[in-house]
Amino acid sequence: MGMKARCQCGKIQFTTPTDKPLKLWICHCTECQHQSSSAFGITATFPYFELPASHSELVSSYTRVTLKGRDMECIFCKNCGSRLFHRFRDSVPAPGEQPHFSAITNVKGGCLEDLDRELLRSAVHIWCQEAIVDIPEGVERWEEAPPKPNPLVN
Repeated sequence: MGMKARCQCGKIQFTTPTDKPLKLWICHCTECQHQSSSAFGITATFPYFELPASHSELVSSYTRVTLKGRDMECIFCKNCGSRLFHRFRDSVPAPGEQPHFSAITNVKGGCLEDLDRELLRSAVHIWCQEAIVDIPEGVERWEEAPPKPNPLVN
């Protein structure tokens, strides 16, 4: 069934491959602050998926190099500018190939219509050393990236 998602103007609508994200992240790094024009970014990790081909003319991408040297492809709506998701170029399968089992798509939290407080309670706060808001007590948090491999590592 998946979670329903859309951009701000509604021209791009899609459904994630699973009912819930594999992981939720609240990132306080300055890159996420700039991208979201807010105090932090919320990202929901899902198994790799593509948008329907009918959306290909409606989206564009911006690619930036992360602190770890990976190319992060950021997909957004051409009409309203909403960031929809991001993924790492080195995990995008070639046309016609199946994605590797570890490939993921990181959907921006604001796109998800069913994201709620209950789901967000499980979110991991990362890059807290750059936070400009207080981090709630008792949540999993990391001053930088978690020590394990992490799909959001900048």
